[in-house]
Amino acid sequence: MGQLLALGEFAPLLVTIFGFMSVFSISASILVLNDFFDIETDKINAPHRPIPAKLVSPSEAFWLSIFLLFVGLVLSYLISIIVLLFSITLAVIGFLYNGKLKKSGLIGNILVSISVGMTFIYGGATVGLPLNKMVLLFSLIAVLIDLGEEIASDAMDIKGDLIINSNSLAIKYGMPAALKISGFIFLFVVLLTFVPFIMNWLPLIYLIPILIMDFFFIYPTVRLLRSRNDEGRKYIRWIYLGATVGLLIFLAIRLISTQ
Repeated sequence: MGQLLALGEFAPLLVTIFGFMSVFSISASILVLNDFFDIETDKINAPHRPIPAKLVSPSEAFWLSIFLLFVGLVLSYLISIIVLLFSITLAVIGFLYNGKLKKSGLIGNILVSISVGMTFIYGGATVGLPLNKMVLLFSLIAVLIDLGEEIASDAMDIKGDLIINSNSLAIKYGMPAALKISGFIFLFVVLLTFVPFIMNWLPLIYLIPILIMDFFFIYPTVRLLRSRNDEGRKYIRWIYLGATVGLLIFLAIRLISTQ
């Protein structure tokens, strides 16, 4: 997606494939490693996940993570050294979060959110445009969306997080306070979505996907603030769904307008 945001068109096929597969492999490696480190909490918070459900053994998950990381790094190297450096940075952030900083609360939330936002910059880097203004803006939006989601999810996971002595905002200040912080972040994202129009970066046609995204930020956020149980997870998914649909429409308009 970073490629499309930067270029307004598809990159050469090989770069597109290598770029997608490399960041996909590294992200998958981090997610699998997350499951490896989260065995105890997932037994309570998410017993359906592969390891606590005994569909995959911890050792199998670990070696799968290593394999995916290796694939991602090799593909990154084949694109460029700069992209390889981005890949290594993503991998290091993922390892630090999973192995050391997940219990740290806000610091861990910020780290994992940065890694999510970096995927847009990563895409821009694969076509030599990591600092493109649209890439940076959507990267920041992605960081904030994920940060809000991380904080809200922690509020849903208090029971399991207490077992591992997590220092999450929800545990420190209570579930309502954590959800309010999450809500403020989501509403700030709504304000950010208007920056391209204030700065005259985009024509008004792009308001269509932006308003779709904003609706799926505002309504679920209001509902999320009122939730006091696992129902909140549903509204978090709505926010992700709205962001994804809005982004896809945005990219479709960008592709059409550059033809």
